[in-house]
Amino acid sequence: METGLVFTPFLPGDSLLFAAGAFAALSSLNILVLWIVLLLAALIGNTSNYWIGYFFGKKIVAHPKIPIDEEHIKETKKFFDKYGGKTIIMARFMPFVRTFAPFVAGVSRMSYKQFISYDLIGAFSWITVGTMAGYFFGNIEFVKKNFSLVIFGVIIISLLPIIFEYVKHRLHPNRQS
Repeated sequence: METGLVFTPFLPGDSLLFAAGAFAALSSLNILVLWIVLLLAALIGNTSNYWIGYFFGKKIVAHPKIPIDEEHIKETKKFFDKYGGKTIIMARFMPFVRTFAPFVAGVSRMSYKQFISYDLIGAFSWITVGTMAGYFFGNIEFVKKNFSLVIFGVIIISLLPIIFEYVKHRLHPNRQS
């Protein structure tokens, strides 16, 4: 989905998971097969993004039109060294962040073994929550009749952590998160 390429953070992963789960509930699509395919896609996407960061990240970051410099990479490396696993797991549940976390992990030279271990936990959790929510709520009459509205709600809920952090930063710009 959106995690496979650094430049596709706009794809709505959470709502796609919910919609896929709801579709499985309303059709003959096997939820277990769907879950396995989505898990593999998420892992392959993040792995691709990690290796893009690992092999090409410094060149991408060095480009004058990219607003990230070597100091940002050093600070990010320190952050990943301290919070790496937690960052990778939680990023799955944050739009935009989930797109860039594997790339930054690669640029920062987080070990692939550590990255994939935490990414597996994050992907497992994210895919399970998203598809199962759609699967269980997909048969509810209100959800069936208002599917577009429900998907819009899922997107808004997905964006709340980013909105919260933005507002917090605007209210207290000098405070570290």
